[in-house]
Amino acid sequence: MPDQLSDGDTGAPAPMRAVLAEDQALLRVGLTRILESGGIEVVEAVDNAPSLARALTRDDIDIAVVDVRLPPTFSTEGLEAATAARGARPGLPVLVLSQWVEPLYARDLLASGEGAVGYLLKDRVADVDAFLAAVRQVAGGGTVLDPEVVAALVSGRSRPLDRLTDREREVLTLMAEGRTNAAIAARLVVTEKAIGKHTNNIFAKLDLPPAADDNRRVLAVLAWLDGR
Repeated sequence: MPDQLSDGDTGAPAPMRAVLAEDQALLRVGLTRILESGGIEVVEAVDNAPSLARALTRDDIDIAVVDVRLPPTFSTEGLEAATAARGARPGLPVLVLSQWVEPLYARDLLASGEGAVGYLLKDRVADVDAFLAAVRQVAGGGTVLDPEVVAALVSGRSRPLDRLTDREREVLTLMAEGRTNAAIAARLVVTEKAIGKHTNNIFAKLDLPPAADDNRRVLAVLAWLDGR
C-alpha cells in the first residue's frame, strides 16, 4: 500500500492504484467497477499487449491485473508483458487472470521467486470479496494461486509426494494456495498446533528447508511441485 498522503493532505493514505488489462469490453468495465468499489483506483484499463507494456512503465502503480491472452495474437502476450515488467521492476505486483488452468503460466510467473504474484481463473471474480482480497494480498507482496492450478500441479507429481498422508496432501494444497496455518486450521476445523505439525512433516518428507515467512514457504512448495 502506498503511504503517501492524499492530494488534500487530510492524513488519509492515497488509494491503491492498478493497471488493468482485459480485451473483453464488458469484463474490463466490470473488473474496473469491482476494483474501484474496493477502494482500488484503476489508473489505466487497456485491451491489448502494446498498451499494457506502456502502462506497466508507470511509476505510480501498486499492482497490475492482467489477462494472460491479449491481442494481437491472443496467446501469452499479457503474461509476457507482465513478466518483462517484473524484469525491469523486480517485485512489481502482478495478478494474472486466465480462462483455463495452465500450470506452465504459474511457473513462469513464479520464476523470479520474489512473490507479489497471483494466478486466478476468471470464474473467481464472481466472488467479489475473495477477488479483492487476492488483489490486496498480491499488492502486499503475497502469493495467491487458484485452487485448480494448485490441484493440477499436485496431480502432476508422483514421488516423493507419495510419502504424504491424505491429510498432509490437503494441508499442502491449502498451503500452496497462499493460506496461513491459522487459515488452514479454520478450513479443516483443527487446531493451529495440529497444522504446524503437519507442515513440519511435509517439509521433512519433501526435503524442503523450513521457512518462517509465508510467502517464501508458498514459493518453496510450488517450486518443488513444479519440479524445479
